[in-house]
Amino acid sequence: MVETIYSSGRITFEEIADKWKRSSLNNGTSLVLRTFHNHRAAIEELFGIRILCNRTSGNHYYIDNEYALKTGGMESWLLNTFSVSNAIQETRNLSDRVVLEDIPSGNRFLTSFVEMMKENCRCTIEYQSFNSCQSRMLTISPYCLKLFRRRWYVLALENDSEELHIYSLDRMKSVTLSMDTFDYPLDFSPQDYFYNSFGIMHYVAAKPEYVEIKVQGVKRNYIRMLPLHHSQKELVLELEYSVFQYYISPTYDFCQELLSHGKEIEVLSPSWFRRQIAETISVMNDFYK
Repeated sequence: MVETIYSSGRITFEEIADKWKRSSLNNGTSLVLRTFHNHRAAIEELFGIRILCNRTSGNHYYIDNEYALKTGGMESWLLNTFSVSNAIQETRNLSDRVVLEDIPSGNRFLTSFVEMMKENCRCTIEYQSFNSCQSRMLTISPYCLKLFRRRWYVLALENDSEELHIYSLDRMKSVTLSMDTFDYPLDFSPQDYFYNSFGIMHYVAAKPEYVEIKVQGVKRNYIRMLPLHHSQKELVLELEYSVFQYYISPTYDFCQELLSHGKEIEVLSPSWFRRQIAETISVMNDFYK
């Protein structure tokens, strides 16, 4: 329904009902006005999207807050997920021609953490990082979940410490719910916590600063269409290259992202970050000598 109204801009209930009638998702039922209004209410409750009616211009329905579809928040992500699912269901005969990426950590413990966060419950996890040959038992208070590069992570306090840590769900061997609860700080915002970060790394000592990169040729089209960070600005546009600027914490995650683009991206500033990238490339070069 959201996609139908959004793509139409303005549409009457009769036109919506007709589109529903011709949809392959229809199981033989007609869309009545009462059901339509129930769906409107549910859409606003679930996704924060307001569908209003302009009664002065022929009772046309429209989306009042289109920005909610473009913010990249939880509601937008959920809506996109449902939209893709519905699109595939409408063309089941094409399902084997839609290739998706598996998220290994999304099956086993994700639902458990959602439930724990709902009640602010602590849990005990058996965790083995990639840097350790042995697992360890940790009691954590889960603050939020974050998806990055096909992995789910939980940001949590460990054993009532004052420092937050990030844990990958696919490195957990077991998760045991505790009956103890914790006080989730009302002034804490996961969005603000990761605002100046790329990926899942957040260091108090890694203060955000301006980073400028030079992007060659066609690669800049990809960077424009899918910004590396919300702070991205295109400062210079030349025939063969562009210079992009970011206000970001230049952590290991961001370093790895820039290196993944090879010779098409050059770090210009800050000078210390440029040297770090150069040293990494030099070490890599030695591997191939």
